Order: sequence, then structure tokens, then C-alpha cells
Amino acid sequence: MNVTIKRVLYFPITKIIIGIVVCFALFVSIQNFVLKPFFYSIIQDKNIANPIIHCVSILVLLGSYYFLFRLYDQRKITELSLKHLPKEMFGGFLLGFLTISLSIFILYLLGYYQVISITTTNYPVKLFTTLLVAALIEDLFHRGLIVREMENWLGTNVAIVIGMVVELQHIFNPHSNLFSFFYYLIWGFSMAMMFIYTKRIWLPYFFHIGWNFAQPFYGSNLTGLDDMGSIIQSEFDGPEFLTGGAVGIEDSIFTALFLLFIGITLYYLAKKEGKIVKSKLFKR
Repeated sequence: MNVTIKRVLYFPITKIIIGIVVCFALFVSIQNFVLKPFFYSIIQDKNIANPIIHCVSILVLLGSYYFLFRLYDQRKITELSLKHLPKEMFGGFLLGFLTISLSIFILYLLGYYQVISITTTNYPVKLFTTLLVAALIEDLFHRGLIVREMENWLGTNVAIVIGMVVELQHIFNPHSNLFSFFYYLIWGFSMAMMFIYTKRIWLPYFFHIGWNFAQPFYGSNLTGLDDMGSIIQSEFDGPEFLTGGAVGIEDSIFTALFLLFIGITLYYLAKKEGKIVKSKLFKR
């Protein structure tokens, strides 16, 4: 292979673009032209078919990423290693769920949150599996690909900043405001640190799932969306900077501070354990 072509092909930004385009194209194509026609033909009820399609789509996305970079990089795909999966899966989900729960509890003590009723009829399984797919797309590409490549190339600190900036795409979510801008930077920082500390996508991924599930669970909007179902029918009544307003509880100052604390703690631990990588550009 020509040296120039090889340099371009293995340039980090090129790898990121190829990874996203190839994996996402396969994911969308197989989901829409294989999985949906097949499962819709044998299962008439889409409320049953869609969750199955979502779960199989997750395997398709993970498989496409694994085999692409196994061939591309000729390496072990450690970011998808299953070695510590149970701990990172249950620990991540629990941490994400409890972080939101803590904010809800504080609002309850302040009199800004009230439970009206509890029912599962407003939360079909397909909404949860939709969250599974959406979180995986973000965490696989943002953390597993972009943050990983940038850390290997430019070092941990620059990778963190890039990971934070990438999350600003969420500023276009419904009802986003000035505080949302800072929240998304904090989100990018803490999620990047979960990946950097473990070097696997599972902790940020399952934290993301617990985080996203907890919000509609407590009757909150999810990133400005009010059609993500609910389990606890509730009422938020208080200052927007405390309740999160129309964006949802994740836009609360309490939630942002808890999230920032998690990120700072992981950065401290990563630095203490020698996991902060220096840029290769400055290595001789």
C-alpha cells in the first residue's frame, strides 16, 4: 500500500468517519431492509415486533463495529471486552438511576415534586428498547470511537475537551436553554471519563440507560421530549433551574452538580492510577 494512502487511511479523523459511516449504514440498512420486513411479516403487533427489532439491531451495531475495527486496526477490540461486563452493567445502570433519583428526592423534600399515581400502562417496552438503541449509538461512536481515537492521538485531556464539544449537538433538543449548554458540556466530560477510566463502553452505556430510564420513570421529560412515557405520574412545581423545566430533571442544577462530581472523581482516580495519556504528538 502506498505510504501516503496508508497515512490518510489510518489518520484518526479518517478512521472516525469510516467507522461512523460504515457501522451506521449497516445498522440502518439491516434494520430497515431486513429486520423490519422479516419481523413485521411474522408478528402483526408492532408493540411486540419493535422491541425485538431494537434488540437485534443492537447486536448488528456492535457486530459491525467489532468486525470493522478488528479488520481495520488488526487488534483486540478491548473497548467491547466482556471481562467486567456484569459489574459495569449493573453498577452503571444503578449509578445512573440513583443520580437522577437523588435529584428527585431533593425536589421532593423541597416540596417541588409530587407523586400523583403509579402505573406501567404509560410505559410500553418499545420505549425502553428505543432508549437502549439510542444510547448505544451515542456511546459507541462518541466514547468508543471518537474519544478513544482522540485520546490515542492527542492525549486524554484534549480527548475530554473534544468529547465535551461533541455533546453540544444536543443543544438542538426541544426546550434547550443557556443552562443546557453547560449541562451538555458536563455530560460530555463525565461520560468521557467513564470510558477513559475503564477503557470500555459498558460503564458509560449502562449509566446512560439508567439515567435515561429514570427520568420518564419519575414522570419527567427526557431531554425536552414529553412523549417518552412514564411510570410515576407526577407534578414538578418549582424554579426551573431546580426542576429542569420543560427539558426535564437532567437540566436541574442538582443533577448537573452530581454528574460533575462523578466526572471529577473519575478524573482524580484516573490520574492517580496513571490512566491519563499524553499526546503522541509531543513524544519523541
